[in-house]
Amino acid sequence: MVVEDIEDCFGQLEVESLGRSPDRSFAIRYNPRRNKSDTVENESTDWNLIQNDCFLPGKHSIFVRSWGCTHNTSDSEYMMGLLAQSGYEIVDNISKADLCILNSCTVKNPAEDQFRNEIQNVLNQNKKVIVSGCVSQSDYRASYLENISIIGVHQIDKVVEIVEETLKGNVVRYLSFRKQDNKKAGGASLQMPKIRRNKLIEIIAISTGCLNSCTYCKTKHARGKLGSYSIDEIVSRAQTAFEEGCKELWITSEDTGAYGRDIGTNLPELLNKIIKIIPEDCMMRIGMTNPPYILNHLDEMIKILLHPRVYAFLHIPVQSGCDEVLYDMKREYCIEDFCVIVEKIRKHIPDCTIATDIICGFPSETSDNFELSLNLVRKYKFPILFINQFYPRPGTPAAKMKRVPTNEVKNRSKKMTDLFNSYCPYENRNGQRYRILITEESKDRKHLVGHNKFYEQILVAKGDPRSRLGKWVEVKIIKTGKHYMIGEILSSSLPPASFLFAQSYLLNGNSNIIKTITTKPIKTIGIVFIGCLVLYRLSRIVFNHQRLK
Repeated sequence: MVVEDIEDCFGQLEVESLGRSPDRSFAIRYNPRRNKSDTVENESTDWNLIQNDCFLPGKHSIFVRSWGCTHNTSDSEYMMGLLAQSGYEIVDNISKADLCILNSCTVKNPAEDQFRNEIQNVLNQNKKVIVSGCVSQSDYRASYLENISIIGVHQIDKVVEIVEETLKGNVVRYLSFRKQDNKKAGGASLQMPKIRRNKLIEIIAISTGCLNSCTYCKTKHARGKLGSYSIDEIVSRAQTAFEEGCKELWITSEDTGAYGRDIGTNLPELLNKIIKIIPEDCMMRIGMTNPPYILNHLDEMIKILLHPRVYAFLHIPVQSGCDEVLYDMKREYCIEDFCVIVEKIRKHIPDCTIATDIICGFPSETSDNFELSLNLVRKYKFPILFINQFYPRPGTPAAKMKRVPTNEVKNRSKKMTDLFNSYCPYENRNGQRYRILITEESKDRKHLVGHNKFYEQILVAKGDPRSRLGKWVEVKIIKTGKHYMIGEILSSSLPPASFLFAQSYLLNGNSNIIKTITTKPIKTIGIVFIGCLVLYRLSRIVFNHQRLK
């Protein structure tokens, strides 16, 4: 099986549902009445604690499950790292755990439904449970969360304290946002221990929250306004990750393009600082950015995407092909803006992978409006398309709008899916050669998964001794599918990535593209290459001279 969702590449662990009633005899009711704008340091809740003399900190096992985006994944990795540092055992199954942490996502109804069902599954097994993430942050007063401890999205560094109190039988909740200089800060420190889902991939959330007020989205209720981390803290975290052996750096946020607007900087400035410390054999992937913010820095972003250690990949959600619908969504851009971005990127980087999202059946969307979305996909044939049926999220303006009939929403979703499946982005690729970085194992356990410069997914045989996790290999494409290619390994001993990137473009008649890349690295590579040839010739002369003597 191939991972299709770029933003949710970690598989979820399946949980067996048991039919027993939950034991809540040690739970106490907690009625949270607090000012959410207060900082953690100013909290002074009077807890009614239940003492347990038999409790030994750090002597229990913990299971952590996460739904949703890579930001959530990173939060879970931090929580596991902090718990392991305090002596707790992190397990991979609920049945082995004394306590479960469920890290929720509020983007779609199905994810929230799974989260609610999982809470009941855990309680049915007489396990302690703690919830975290966007659902519990925004809906902490929900009846099904009564008597359950909550870790707020800004309070993941409190996980050890909350786990210890919950294991004692207490209910504790940390929900406040952090502040710095009377402004919302990024959140918990980035300099905390981690247990990575994939030891080769470091996920750094460069900010929390966003600047938008989309009428259908509930994430803003949980994550709040934009709060950016400093460039120094982010770069320091990236440096640590590379020193610990990571090969890929994923930059993530609710909207990476908005980074820095609250602290007087911007995304290109951050990325250029990170690029300076990326090792030669490592790569960086830039996360989702909304159209208005990348449009403001489009030329700088194109230069960054052309850098040999940055994947030429962008996730830019358009949501609809109709300006009227975008207005009702409060998306703050028009279709022309989106088209300018796509066409300029493809002009300078023809093979750049552009992923996008479409919402089918938004309340104000007519059949003609939806046809414009279909036309947009027909025009650009996006290689990655996230198709979502509209879900009314409680508390959002869109939830109060008159809905499109459910059958029509499903029909539009099917039409969009059929259109997406009608074209293959990888046709005519057989025989082409790529250099790929292998970072994970496929779900069928028969292949290893790597990505080329354009973050296209390429599978290689797991049994080949040259295919190892964390290594670069050169492959020739022997088979293509809708979401992936299969490659045959040719070599695992390769020149620098920058040389091969330039070489592949030149061989395909794209010398004009190379001109857009900063010329200094290319000149440097040329000088080094010529120098190597000179040294080789000199060594041969010396060798022949010694042999004649």
